[in-house]
Amino acid sequence: AASAFFASGWEDATVLTVDGVGEWSTATWGLGRDREVTLQGEIRFPHSLGLLYSAFTAYLGFKVNSAEYKVMGLAPYGEPKYVDNIKEMFHLKEDGTFRLDMSCFDFDHGLRMFNSRFEAVMGQPARPMEAPTLDQFHKDVARSVQEVVNEAMVKLATTAVEQTGVPRLCMAGGVALNCVANGHILREAPIEDLFVQPAAGDAGGAMGAALWAWHTLLDKPRKWRMETAYLGPGYSDEQAQNTLDGLGAVYHRLDRQPLLDRTAELIDQSMVVGWYQGRLEWGPRALGHRSILGDARHPEMRDIINRKIKFREGFRPFAPSVLEECVGQYFDIDRPSPYMLLVAPVRDSGTPLPAITHVDNSARIQTINRAQDELYYDLIDTFRQKTGCGVVINTSMNVRGEPIVNTPTDAYHCFMRTHMDALIVGPFLMLKAEQPDIQLESAEEAFGLD
Repeated sequence: AASAFFASGWEDATVLTVDGVGEWSTATWGLGRDREVTLQGEIRFPHSLGLLYSAFTAYLGFKVNSAEYKVMGLAPYGEPKYVDNIKEMFHLKEDGTFRLDMSCFDFDHGLRMFNSRFEAVMGQPARPMEAPTLDQFHKDVARSVQEVVNEAMVKLATTAVEQTGVPRLCMAGGVALNCVANGHILREAPIEDLFVQPAAGDAGGAMGAALWAWHTLLDKPRKWRMETAYLGPGYSDEQAQNTLDGLGAVYHRLDRQPLLDRTAELIDQSMVVGWYQGRLEWGPRALGHRSILGDARHPEMRDIINRKIKFREGFRPFAPSVLEECVGQYFDIDRPSPYMLLVAPVRDSGTPLPAITHVDNSARIQTINRAQDELYYDLIDTFRQKTGCGVVINTSMNVRGEPIVNTPTDAYHCFMRTHMDALIVGPFLMLKAEQPDIQLESAEEAFGLD
C-alpha cells in the first residue's frame, strides 16, 4: 500500500492492494493522506483473488507464480462460458468482497492449488503441465476467469473509492499487474485517475517499506514522486565498449542522430532489433531500456519474434510503445500509460498495426514522453518521421525462462543465442551478419526447444 501511495505523488488517494497473500491479507483498501496510509478493510487468507487466478493458471497447465500472464494473453481467444462454474467456487458479493469454497482448493494445506472437486465443477480434468495443445475449452476457461477477475476488481475499486470519498486510486499487489482488469477499472469504476506502481508485485514491497519508514516512522516530508521506472543499474559507454571488446564483438560506434536514423531504418526493413540503453527498468516490464523492437505494421512480425527470438507460445501478444501525444490516434485511451499497465482497444487510424493488435482488437500500451526517456522517444519519433507511424513493438530482451538482460554481456549473449538481426548497446551498433562465429549454446539447445 505504501509503495503505491507514496510513489504516486498525490496528497491523498484511495489505496487498493490485491495479490496472492501478504502475511494474512490478500486484499486491502484504505486511504493515503500526506505521510500516512490507513487501511480500512481487508480480505484474509485463504480467500484470495490472486490465488484463484493462480489455481486456474495451474489448471490450464501453466506454472504458478510465473505464467499467470499467459492466462491473461490466452483469454481473448475464448468465450466466457464458464463464469457460472467459477462462481460456484468463488462467491463474489456486490461490494467486491468474496469467499472461496475451500473444498475445491488444496493450497491452504497441500502441495496442489486445486483438487478433484475443482475439476468436477469445471467439467474436465486439468491440462497436463505445458502440454503441446490448447483446446477451445482451455481458451474459454481463461476468458471466464479473466471476466471474474475483471468484475471483482471493478467492484473492489468502486467500494474502496466510495468508502474513502477520494476518486484517485493507487493500486499495488500482483493482481494490479493484470492490465486487462486495470482497463476495466478505468472505464467502469467511479474514479478520476489511476496510478499502478510498476513493480506492483512482491518486489515493490522493498520500496514501500523504505518509503513508509521515511515518511511515517521518521515523519519526513514528501518531496518525491515516481516519474520513471528506470531505477536499476546502468553501464557507461566505456564499460560497454570494454565488454564488447572482450567478447570479440564487431560493432560500429555512431553519433546520436546517425544511430537513431540507422535503428529506425532497420526496424522499417522488418529487422528485429535489440535496444539496450541507460538504466534497467524497475518492475517486470521492459520499457525501452532492455527491449527488443520491431515494426508493428508488419503482419508477420509477432510470429517472427515469438518463433525466432522469444521461443514462446504463438498466442502471446506483444505490446506497443507509442509517442504519448499520438496515443489517442492509435488507441481508445485518454491518458498516458507509461508502465505498460493498461489495455485499451486499437483504433482504426488508417495505419494497420497487426503485430501489436490482439485477437480481441486490444493492446497493452506503453506511452513515451520525452521527459521520461529522451533517447527512446527520439527513436520512435525518428521512425515516425521516416514512416508516418509513431508506434513500434516493444518486448523484453530475454528468451523464455530467463530474466530480462541486465549487463552488456547478457545483452550480447541474448543477441548471439537468438535470431535477432541487430543489437544496439549505448552508441554501439552490431549486425548479426558481421559477428564472429563464437561457440555459445543456442537458446533452443539451452531450453530444449524445437
